[in-house]
Amino acid sequence: MRKFIFTFSALIALLSFSSCGYNTMVDLDEQVQSQWAQVQNVYQRRADLIPNLVASVKGAANFEKETLTAVMEARASATQVKIDPSKLTPEAIEKFNQAQGQLGAALGRLMMVTENYPQLKANQNFLELQAQLEGTENRITVERQKFNEVTQVYNSKIRTFPNNLTASMFGFEKKGYFEADAASQKAPKVEF
Repeated sequence: MRKFIFTFSALIALLSFSSCGYNTMVDLDEQVQSQWAQVQNVYQRRADLIPNLVASVKGAANFEKETLTAVMEARASATQVKIDPSKLTPEAIEKFNQAQGQLGAALGRLMMVTENYPQLKANQNFLELQAQLEGTENRITVERQKFNEVTQVYNSKIRTFPNNLTASMFGFEKKGYFEADAASQKAPKVEF
């Protein structure tokens, strides 16, 4: 009987010990997933602006078809990369980041080439789309930063003692961060 009481007491103590950290970890995991959804939201906004931007450029200038094709192909590729919010591994985020980086580079080339067309500088639709794209790029930066902040809090929680015991018991795993791509150290300059 004593052995049963000791085992039962140990089980209750273990569950009490782990539950306080468990609930916090669940809450932090939800925050990471929510912030990831916001990151995807602003990237989708950028993807939604691109067809209008391309149409505006195409309509205002006898434009290099190759540049427009590259932008649309990069957009298609970037929108195909989907990540399950519960599996935000460093590798998955890197894959997402690379696809978005290719789209960003293609947009940068598009913007640089459009400088050769003065009539675009006078096109109100193009100027509005350019301003929206610039604002969206700023939003992307802000949301990525917020994502990294909530991910850091989550990762710290699951890696500190005694929470690391609870985390390993219940399968909480470290989440990945957005990291600057080596090629993105020089952001494309968008100005007219």
